[in-house]
Amino acid sequence: MSASRGACPTLFTPMQTGDGLLARIVPADRITPARFIAFCAAAEQHGNGTIEVSARGSLQVRGLSAQSAPLFAADTEHLGIAVQGLPIITNPLVSDPAAPVDVSEIAAALRAAIDAEGLTLAPKVSVIVDGGGTLHLDALAADVRLRAINTSTGPCFQVALSGDAATATPLGSIPISGVVDVVLDLLRAIAARGDARAADLLRSEGLAAFQNRSCLRRDVSRPKPRPAPQIIGLHPLRDDRFALGVALAFGHARADVLAELVRAASDRRVSVVRPAPDRAMLLIDVRRADAIVIAREAARLDFIVRADDPRQRIVACPGRPACGSGLIASRALAAQIAGLARSPSGGIAVHVSGCRKGCAHPGAAALTIVGTERGCGIVHNGSARAVPNAYVNPADIASEFARVAPSEAAHA
Repeated sequence: MSASRGACPTLFTPMQTGDGLLARIVPADRITPARFIAFCAAAEQHGNGTIEVSARGSLQVRGLSAQSAPLFAADTEHLGIAVQGLPIITNPLVSDPAAPVDVSEIAAALRAAIDAEGLTLAPKVSVIVDGGGTLHLDALAADVRLRAINTSTGPCFQVALSGDAATATPLGSIPISGVVDVVLDLLRAIAARGDARAADLLRSEGLAAFQNRSCLRRDVSRPKPRPAPQIIGLHPLRDDRFALGVALAFGHARADVLAELVRAASDRRVSVVRPAPDRAMLLIDVRRADAIVIAREAARLDFIVRADDPRQRIVACPGRPACGSGLIASRALAAQIAGLARSPSGGIAVHVSGCRKGCAHPGAAALTIVGTERGCGIVHNGSARAVPNAYVNPADIASEFARVAPSEAAHA
């Protein structure tokens, strides 16, 4: 039941980890509370009861076994909440009045066309379709990324390859009607090179590798940068309705606790539950007064309901024992550190990584605590792969936190 080397876990091909098999799903755009509660029950019945929301907004269930994984997959498939095939990531805020384009139908048409094409692509190939709304997807990387913009003749999509909004290579723009044809052409070019990514083609052949249809206009200006979105809190929708964003502390929660939150949201007439990037959840289509009540319940259940919660600036992988590679209990250490942190500002201040792979945050952080054979390696302004500046016993990390990283502790 484990995935092959270089592959990503899916619903039907879970991956072996330290606490059993892990299944990952790309969630559907609109999940009813009842179906999400049933999903939580399946995770508790067939796994170890831990549900994660990833940095890209995927759902992960831990602790499955070779016997229980197929049963969990069947239950989840029956619920209809998992999107199969090539990951196509869309904005988590459905019915966003600020979005030039509602991308739900576009993404569905793309999925159908890709399935019909039968392309064989590398496991990590993905597509982003960003409708240009409040909760944009600029921080997420993808092989093909589309961003909706308004023009004098109506909305269109800017197209870029391989990267996030700041690093992807601009390719041009297309009308909405050309999305399916152009994206299929780009994916065909990637698939034709075997187990390749868009970045591989750009390095070896440049933009000449991507021969697209005539509807793609060759304007290659880079999209204007946008402020980082803040998922936590209230987001206005149409007709005096709101979406409430809450985050899972360090990206995980017990299935029964998550079900309790969604049940409380359902009691207050939330109609849609949507996992979101940055390890968050959106509870959608609710009146303001009801959203405030739900937020109080979420806080009681230890979910993050304030943007200035210091846990928002600490990222941690599962670590030991959940991950077979983990050398430290990352999330437990992160919880200790969060209690000492104060004065939050923007960005990730602390990364706690169970090993040098740095899966939860591949980039640099002001302070990285990484599991090593010598204990907790301390890295200042670097990633988990960097050579530590010092080593600390895991049992002493909380008391040593301010001493080994005074500047980071003051601003984390």
